[in-house]
Amino acid sequence: MAKSSTSRFYGTKTTRNTTHKTRKQIIKEFVDEWTNKGKESGYGFIKEDANRQPFIDDFLRRVCGVDQPTKYIEYEKDVRVEDNRKKTTKRIDGYIPATKVMWEMKGSNKDLTEEITQSGGIKLTPFKQAWRYSEYLPQEEKPRWIIISNFNEIDIHDMNNPLSDPTVIMLKDLTTKYKSFDFMVDQTAQQIIDEKKLSVAAGDLVAKIYNELSKAYSLHADLNDERIQKSLNMLIVRLVFLLYADDTGILGSNDIFQHFLERREAQDIRQGLIELFRVLNTPEDDRDEFLSEEFKQFKYVNGGMFSDESVVIPQFTDELQRLIVEDAGRGFNWSSISPTIFGAVFESTLNPETRREGGMHYTSVENIHKVIDPLFLNDLNKEFEKIRDISVVSDRVEKARQFQEKLSKLKFLDPACGSGNFLTETYLSLRNLENQCLKIIVGSNSTLNLDADIKVKIKIQNFYGIEINDFAVSVARTAMWIAESQMWAESQNIIYSRDDFLPLDSNDSIFEGNALRMDWSEIVEPYDVNYIMGNPPFVGQSYRSNEQKQDMIDIFGKGSRETKQDYVICWYKKSLDYVSDYKNSSVKCAFVSTNSICQGECVPTFWKDMINAGVEIQFARRTFIWTNEAKNKAAVHCVIVGYSFHKINNIKELYDGGKLTKCDHINPYLVPDEDIWISSRPKRPKDKSKMTTGSPATDDGQLFLSPEETKTMSKKYPILSKYIRPFIGAHEFLHDLNERTRYCLWFADVGDELPKIIKADHMKDRFQHIKEKRLSSSASRIKKAAETPWLFAQNRQPDTEYLVIPRHSSENREYIPIGFMDPKTIAGDATTIVYDATLEDFAILESSLHVAWMKTVAGRLKSDYRYSSSVYYNFPMPKLTNKLKEKLEKSAEGILNARANHPSLSLADMYKELLMPSDLRDAHRKNDKLILQAYGLNKDATDQDILKVLFKMYNNKDND
Repeated sequence: MAKSSTSRFYGTKTTRNTTHKTRKQIIKEFVDEWTNKGKESGYGFIKEDANRQPFIDDFLRRVCGVDQPTKYIEYEKDVRVEDNRKKTTKRIDGYIPATKVMWEMKGSNKDLTEEITQSGGIKLTPFKQAWRYSEYLPQEEKPRWIIISNFNEIDIHDMNNPLSDPTVIMLKDLTTKYKSFDFMVDQTAQQIIDEKKLSVAAGDLVAKIYNELSKAYSLHADLNDERIQKSLNMLIVRLVFLLYADDTGILGSNDIFQHFLERREAQDIRQGLIELFRVLNTPEDDRDEFLSEEFKQFKYVNGGMFSDESVVIPQFTDELQRLIVEDAGRGFNWSSISPTIFGAVFESTLNPETRREGGMHYTSVENIHKVIDPLFLNDLNKEFEKIRDISVVSDRVEKARQFQEKLSKLKFLDPACGSGNFLTETYLSLRNLENQCLKIIVGSNSTLNLDADIKVKIKIQNFYGIEINDFAVSVARTAMWIAESQMWAESQNIIYSRDDFLPLDSNDSIFEGNALRMDWSEIVEPYDVNYIMGNPPFVGQSYRSNEQKQDMIDIFGKGSRETKQDYVICWYKKSLDYVSDYKNSSVKCAFVSTNSICQGECVPTFWKDMINAGVEIQFARRTFIWTNEAKNKAAVHCVIVGYSFHKINNIKELYDGGKLTKCDHINPYLVPDEDIWISSRPKRPKDKSKMTTGSPATDDGQLFLSPEETKTMSKKYPILSKYIRPFIGAHEFLHDLNERTRYCLWFADVGDELPKIIKADHMKDRFQHIKEKRLSSSASRIKKAAETPWLFAQNRQPDTEYLVIPRHSSENREYIPIGFMDPKTIAGDATTIVYDATLEDFAILESSLHVAWMKTVAGRLKSDYRYSSSVYYNFPMPKLTNKLKEKLEKSAEGILNARANHPSLSLADMYKELLMPSDLRDAHRKNDKLILQAYGLNKDATDQDILKVLFKMYNNKDND
């Protein structure tokens, strides 16, 4: 008996021995068995170790309806946790990748609210223990839900609101509350995971074949020869296509290519492939009439796949033949690979250095949909849903026909298409909608005498791409053909077509070249395009090639501030130029970009010009981790910006994590508010203390000492002791406890004692090293500092107590850890310092209100916030009465006193969301309340409420 596709839950169609039972009955049996388990255990309770996996397995099978739980959940998942600055391996009881659910089990005699001592000495509840583990997982694996259970009780923690109370469900109540666990099962997500595994396995095979082919070429040719490299790339594409065609039968019969290779010795394969490729590129009617049956059985492929006869084919080795015939042929089924995912994995056979230089980041299906869903697919899906709900059959069929026609005319452009992920997934999504339309149309014809109009109309030629790498172009075209083949097989089952998939349609809409130097209108006219989308390369200023630097100059002009920003903004400007003569066009655009383009200097420069030119943001996704399927995948902190080239009177959509905000306007900071241009280079306001970065040493480490070196040097050379100072960079400030871990030689007031100091061991060598290092710099100010190598390159050290702010701070902290420092402690340039700061300054800067401002306007390093004087100088300060100043001073002292209560915790530890002491959190909450009042906000104000007030204050200040 075949399993039904509806077997997600028991109670529907499922395995043979349970179809007669309802889901509630099965869950009741589960409850009864596990309730009695403790009584029968011999201990009076259920022990955790022996029973946690059977419990979770049984729960997934009988409560959630997962047929094969062990394939759905990963047990004993390793995670490296830091204890007292040492990494130790812990194991997560259970983790479900499809829905990002983490399980933590305890024995049935354990109270889930009770704290348990962990390694490292800290005490945590079972939930906080699991949360702690989650903090050390890669961003793409962080749990959306954490489930804690002691067999009798199951607590569901929503990690979008980790500090809120969990949903608590007792085992005895499960028969009425089982739907609370539906979030644990997602068939679509599981299907994507299965496709990932299959496609990554296929990519591993491709890499092995690629390596063996490289060896075969290198026996008689230079792999650096461009002709050989292109031949290698094209040959691997052809072989993969033939392996896929073999398993789908589109060449004539299954395994036709497999048998072709098996009949030959390794040394005969080269000549056989030369002849085969020529046959595959020749229509049946034009072939040699005396062609052998072996070749004659292969169908004509067309499409340009086999048209280039200049491709050099090497002599095959026995290992290469074995690898293709055994591992990639008999040992693997290519028919179910995801063309979207596989295209990215396939491209990972390229040299990793090439990928890094190009700034390419390969894309997961989930992330592709973060772009295409709000850009167009959500609207198309809604339109189809309305059609499907039409009750009159003839009207429903007519609307389905019209909708299919609309889909067939849509045109898409990805001007940085890489291996074609966006185009392929878009094609699959539209063809899926078309197949749904065909079902409606065919379903109306009871005689099944299908007319000529019932056919597939969406063509791959409507999906345009530009890509600079020739191999990626070949991969993208192949991925599109595979997608076309898979969707054609589905369509055949709907419209009962007997047409052949071959010969291939011509796939000439993906072009090779530098998109920034090409005229896009020569590929497709802007008035013909409906949507522009993609994931252009992200390359910061210091990593750009000479060609990329020239691209930015060509687009923005030499010396413009935009040329110092990320390379990705070139595609935004290019898209604007592309449609500049068609500003009333309905074309919409969405690009994935590094989050730096919506922060700091990029907003009042690049974005201001874009907005003034008529661009309007229609939807956006705030900073998130952009994951991908490449083997050596890069995790990048990204935003998605979807925009039109003129104003549209509609509702805008802003995504932030799992939250969607609908609003009337989104500004370039990705905030639902009016446009605002915060100066990136402000002058110091009269009402604010001076702020700057700390003193840069630029000494190659020669002026720094460890605590041990400090003791030794002070003892041996007493003259040096008064010139040795404690030193703090951001790391030391955040992580040092009662003693400093780093010291420096500070000769700012050395005077006449310098000659004596130089005589101390190695001091002359240190100064000479610094001098040479500084002279090698291209910066004139550093070269100038070579004249005084005993000094820091710049002295910005205050003479009085000062406030320290780390220049970079984790996004996971609710507050920025800042603090006062005595002038004897030297602050390095990894810190930002405020001269003569007051306690009320401290109170304001340590508030959630100031953090909301900083998160929005500061630049970032990856996901960490980059604090600068522009954040501070632009920050609107409230007018403070003397009474309020007194309250703020007390509030600041409350925070400092709470910190002092925990001498065993560093600032970094104290400000971890998970470990923040309750008295410190309370002190901050009281301070937040005061600050919000000072700005006229209530205690429940959201970040959006706060920013609305701060933006208004900034604009009013700017207009004064």
